[in-house]
Amino acid sequence: MKKFFFLIILLILIIGGLGVWWMNGTSPANPSDQKKETFEVSQGEDVRQIANNLQAQGLIKDPVIFYLLVKQEHIGGKIQAGEFQLSPSMSAEDIANILQVAIDDVRITIPEGKRAEEIAEILRGHFKNYNSSWVQQLDANEGYLFPDTYAFDKNADITTIISTMTENFNKKYASLPIGKKQNLTKAQIVTIASIVEREAKFSQDRPLVASVILNRLNAGMPLQVDATVQYALGYQSDEQTWWKNDLSTYDLQVNSPYNTYLNIGLPPTPISNPGLLALEAVIDAPQTDYLFYVSDSSGHNHYEVTAEQHNADAQKYGIGD
Repeated sequence: MKKFFFLIILLILIIGGLGVWWMNGTSPANPSDQKKETFEVSQGEDVRQIANNLQAQGLIKDPVIFYLLVKQEHIGGKIQAGEFQLSPSMSAEDIANILQVAIDDVRITIPEGKRAEEIAEILRGHFKNYNSSWVQQLDANEGYLFPDTYAFDKNADITTIISTMTENFNKKYASLPIGKKQNLTKAQIVTIASIVEREAKFSQDRPLVASVILNRLNAGMPLQVDATVQYALGYQSDEQTWWKNDLSTYDLQVNSPYNTYLNIGLPPTPISNPGLLALEAVIDAPQTDYLFYVSDSSGHNHYEVTAEQHNADAQKYGIGD
């Protein structure tokens, strides 16, 4: 009994000692020294080297704890090469977070529903090494350039940029309950989501727009989606937009595989780059009888089962579907 009691006490002391060691090692190296200094991470340095350099520069107390902290948070692969402004008053956790974004990194935000050419325009405004070939490479990955905020090295090439964005897409896509739509391929889900992203202005409309698209596909009806025609028409210099407003009857006759007024089924590729909510809307699309919708002047959609109801709504709101 005494031996068991002794072991319990020893265990408590060990755990307590480890706790004190961890708290001390993650606390600021010098809380009163708030002066920032430049710390550089060289390309190819591993976490151990970085931790040792941080201690040598007086920015952390314990390189072992810093190494364990980075591994625990799974951020080793996110630490960037470059220069950082750090101070001894920062905790080890704060420093680990800062090391993920270098001073000279380029931070860009890609909104949901942008097409490849629009993403190219965003990149062109941030990267000096941008060239026209980037557009074709982005276009080849249409639908899979996940909308998000990214931090890239200022000299990053398009291969690195696309790889980062598509890897982000793959991680997000893997989190979805794909089994709910076993009758759809990945390409079909992404293509439908890309249409939903352009056709649903409000979050509550996303699942319903997805249900209309799925119902029309199952019925063998042409989708008759304006966004696909807008994609086919391309850039409108007079409106300075890639998405033409107020499509005409002539526009709806454009000869393109993306014109879902003339072609039954989905367009050959996605027409934009959807976010997680649009993808979820397709996966979780409700069972409805809706085959039509019209948008009012505020962008809210109104859904109909029959062509008669649709025509009445179109006349009521003065806008086509």
